[in-house]
Amino acid sequence: MAGTVRLEPVDEQNLEPLLSVAAAEAEPGDVMPPVEAPAGWSHARRDAFREFHRASFAGLEGPTGTRMYAILAGGEVVGMIRMTLRDEPGTVESGMWLGRSARGQGIGVAALRELLNEAAAAGMRLVVAETTADNRGAVSVLRKCGAKLREDGAKVHAEICLDSPPPAL
Repeated sequence: MAGTVRLEPVDEQNLEPLLSVAAAEAEPGDVMPPVEAPAGWSHARRDAFREFHRASFAGLEGPTGTRMYAILAGGEVVGMIRMTLRDEPGTVESGMWLGRSARGQGIGVAALRELLNEAAAAGMRLVVAETTADNRGAVSVLRKCGAKLREDGAKVHAEICLDSPPPAL
């Protein structure tokens, strides 16, 4: 694994490094909601990326109910992981992306485990996630972090109960 993995709340200091990784190593649709903008990492799409992340600077108590974290490996920003409050009390939804060069090194598992600690510290009892059956990396990360997986066609629903310890690596 590429050095120590830690999470840092997304703020103005790490927003540009996060955008740089996204633009160099990910597709816009994998790292942000769709926007009306020219294809690829256009100027308009970069601005939308910044605004999307700035909207969550206030964290779980803010208007979006979302806390976004830059994932750092060996001190470098390599991706983002978030938790968003769900309607069910004590429940957050997680989502994550990693730049291509950071995939397959255990960084996703380490980042999700850190997020589970953050969620527990925030008083959450359940972390849920959704992915697709063909996203083998995400399914593997969720499984290694103790998620109960349920397939529904091409979708995979995951639940991680914070009352029980995660499986050993």
